Amino acid sequence: MATSTDGRRPSVATGDGTDGRASFTTFVTAVTAAFGDPTRRDLYLRLREEPGMTVNELADAFGLHPNAARHHLDRLLAGGYIRTETTHRAGEVGRPAKRYFCATEELGLADLAHREDLMLRLLQRSLEILGPSLAEQMAAEVGEAFGRDLARSMGREKGQRSIKATMESVASAMTAHGFAARTEDDGETITLVSDQCPFGEAALHQPVLCAVDRGMVRGLLSELGGPSSPVPVVVTTKARGDDACRTAV
Repeated sequence: MATSTDGRRPSVATGDGTDGRASFTTFVTAVTAAFGDPTRRDLYLRLREEPGMTVNELADAFGLHPNAARHHLDRLLAGGYIRTETTHRAGEVGRPAKRYFCATEELGLADLAHREDLMLRLLQRSLEILGPSLAEQMAAEVGEAFGRDLARSMGREKGQRSIKATMESVASAMTAHGFAARTEDDGETITLVSDQCPFGEAALHQPVLCAVDRGMVRGLLSELGGPSSPVPVVVTTKARGDDACRTAV
């Protein structure tokens, strides 16, 4: 995967080849999704100046409803740009407040590394040895566990999220991990569309890798939406010749 749940951002190959351009496109997509809204940018910049602010403190600072502030913070959390801590401060009473911090000191390309081709070759060979059935099962299990961990790192909201809001959070998290994801809503079905796969050509040779993102969506949905969340259904996949990977709920 391009990032982990520890706050690191999407990795970008800086070479001149196709993989480098595709990875850079994914990085730009992720950053745009996170910071395309001016209010979201302002919240992030405020946290750089005053780390450890709560939702209510940020909402008051910008004249926002706490739910609106929380929505923007969720998008930044999904992308791994900020993190949370729940701790008591001196003089506080009652339950400890959730406080927000920037995940890293710098936001840029300087710390981004090349994708490891050797690791991809190792992965491909491992999948060949396992065979398609076991490989797909493993990929789905790893993806679901990763999605659950990612959702837990984002924290739970009070109350029940709508399916649309949950899917938008899923799209943000998937984009931050190399899938360039977005949602489409036709009024009856909400579809998660991934225009790019972080596995690149490896997925074309091993379509079972598509089970990773299917598992991620399931894991994210189960944690963010609760036990009543619908089961995601794969509609199309680029590895099998479609124009994009689509998962519907």
